[in-house]
Amino acid sequence: MGKFVRTIFNFSQVYRMHIREFERNFKSLYLPLGMYALRLTRDPDIAEDLVQEAFVRAWELMKEGKEISAFKAWMYRCVHNSCIDRMRCNSSCLPILENFDVEQEDIDTSERDAAVWKAIDELPERCRHIFLMSKRDGLSNEEIAVELGLSVKTVKNQLTKALSRLRESLGKGRKPFFLPFL
Repeated sequence: MGKFVRTIFNFSQVYRMHIREFERNFKSLYLPLGMYALRLTRDPDIAEDLVQEAFVRAWELMKEGKEISAFKAWMYRCVHNSCIDRMRCNSSCLPILENFDVEQEDIDTSERDAAVWKAIDELPERCRHIFLMSKRDGLSNEEIAVELGLSVKTVKNQLTKALSRLRESLGKGRKPFFLPFL
């Protein structure tokens, strides 16, 4: 009986360890995988669904006691294949994606994009709003000032503050950044 309990206890410890590892992987990979899927599908809802489905598949394999070696690479491949399957049903883009392989550059780009969006999300609310109106929506400082009832100088100051904080946040050990996807 003692041996049986020990086996259950050991399994329980292993299971908890896998849960923690899965949670850590989820937190570090969810946004980069989402950016990767978004570049392939060009639809944020589909991209999010595909990433969630990939994590569910990984979770189910873990529950069955199977291990996924090279988890990050497996997840990118899983999302990539799901994107191809979705495109096969919905799009004429398939020939472009069919020969497309998951390259390290694609992974690096999606991780960079995720880091940029995370840094933008961490900006103070007003600063973030003005920054996105300028960079994402393409509004001039004057247009932003009129829309928000602020002075042009305040808008310029908020944009300077946003760029400074983004450089500070993203500059740690990284090449200078740019925002091609905004």
